[in-house]
Amino acid sequence: MTPDTVTITDNTTGKTIECPVYRGTYGPAVIDTKRLYSELGMFTLDPGFVTTASCRSAITFLDGDKGILLYRGYPIEQLAEHSYFLEVAYLLIYGDLPTARQMAEFDSHIREHSMVHEHLIKFYGGYRYDAHPMSIMVGVIGAMASYYHDTIDIYDQGDRDANALRILAKMPNIASKCYKYGVGQPFVYPNNALGYIENFMHMMFAQPSEPFVTNPVAIYALDLLFILHADHEQNASTSAVRLAGSTESNPYTCIAAGIATLWGRAHGGANEAVVHMLEEIQDIKNVRKYVDRAKDKNGSYRLMGFGHRVYKNYDPRAAIIRKACHAVLDAMGASAHRPMLEIAMELERIALEDDYFIERKLYPNVDFYSGIILKALEIPRRMYTVLFAIARTAGWLAQWMEMITDADFRIGRPRQIYIGSETRDYVPVAKRN
Repeated sequence: MTPDTVTITDNTTGKTIECPVYRGTYGPAVIDTKRLYSELGMFTLDPGFVTTASCRSAITFLDGDKGILLYRGYPIEQLAEHSYFLEVAYLLIYGDLPTARQMAEFDSHIREHSMVHEHLIKFYGGYRYDAHPMSIMVGVIGAMASYYHDTIDIYDQGDRDANALRILAKMPNIASKCYKYGVGQPFVYPNNALGYIENFMHMMFAQPSEPFVTNPVAIYALDLLFILHADHEQNASTSAVRLAGSTESNPYTCIAAGIATLWGRAHGGANEAVVHMLEEIQDIKNVRKYVDRAKDKNGSYRLMGFGHRVYKNYDPRAAIIRKACHAVLDAMGASAHRPMLEIAMELERIALEDDYFIERKLYPNVDFYSGIILKALEIPRRMYTVLFAIARTAGWLAQWMEMITDADFRIGRPRQIYIGSETRDYVPVAKRN
C-alpha cells in the first residue's frame, strides 16, 4: 500500500520534496524526513526529541492524553491484575504470553543463571563504603561483559537469548549485593527454590545468623511495582540503551548505559524525591501551604510526583499503585506510614480540584505512590532506583533485541544546529589582547 505524503517546500529555493507519512497501529502519524537533508540540505530541530520517532517498535504503546499503556497490546490494568513480573518479562522480550511449558522453561533458565561469577564480588570492594548503589550497579553490570566476551555475538540469536537471560537472572543478585556492601553485611547467595521476587528479598534482607521469611504481601507489592515499571516506550533510559546498542556494543554495556541514565532525579529518582517531599510536609494540615508554594509563580518550589512528560491524563500506573498502597499498608500493619499516605491522598485531592493543576494537566504519576509502598516494605531509600532498574531491565532487553533485528538498524547520530563562532584564525598567545 502506497503511503500518504506530505509536501515540504523550501521557500528560499522553491525546491519541493514529498515525504511519506506512515501510520502505526495506534498513535499519531509519522512523517519520514530522511530525504530532507539529501534533497533540501536541511535537518529538523527538535530539542528533547519530543516530536521525533527514533524507531519502529512493537513492544509498548502509550497514549498520554487518554491514559493508556499497553505491553505488546495487553492493557497494563489486565497484566497488573492477572499476571506476574517474570511472565510480563517473557511477554516483552518474546512478543507473546508464554504457554505453560514455555513459562516453565523460562523460569527454570532464570533460576539456573541467578549466580554471578565469584570473581565479580571483588568489584564491590573497589567502591567506597558509602557509594551510591546505582554507581555500583553501573560498574558491575558493565564488568559482566568480560566474563562472556566469547559468547556475545549480537547477530547470533542464540547469543542474544543467552545473554538476555543471564542479565535478567543476575540483576536481583547484583542489586542485593549493592545494598549488602553498603551496610557492611555478608553477601547472601541466591536460593533457586524461591521465585524471582522472593529470592531478591531473601538476598536483600536475610542474614546467616537467623532465618528470614518474606511477607507474601511484600512479594505481591514488589511484583506489582516491577510489572508497572517493566517498560515505558522510548523514555530517556531506553533511548540510551538503544543509542549505545546502535554502535554494536554488547548488551551489558547497553544496560549499564540505561542504568546510568535512570539514575537521574528527573527519571528513576523521582519516587525517592516524592518520599522526601512527603516527609518534609510532615502533617496533613501543612498540605495546603505546600500546594500554595508550588503555585507561586515567583518561587522555584514544585510538587514531586505530579505531571509527566507524556501523560496529560491520570497515569494508569498511578491508579493501580494507589489501590495497592492501601492494601499493602493494611496487610503489613504499617501504621507508621499511614500518615504519609494520608498526606499523599490529601495532596492529590487538592491538586485534582485546583484549577492551577487541572489547566496544566498535572496529574499524579507512578512515582507518587510507589515510594510509599517501598518505604512500607522497609526498602532503603537509596535502593529505590535500583529496584526500578531491575524491573526496567526486562524492557531494555526487549528494546535492544528488537533494535538488533530491525531492517533499519544503524548507528545513532543526532544532528545539531551550530550557533558558535564563524571561522577564525589561530593567534599566538604573545599576540592576543
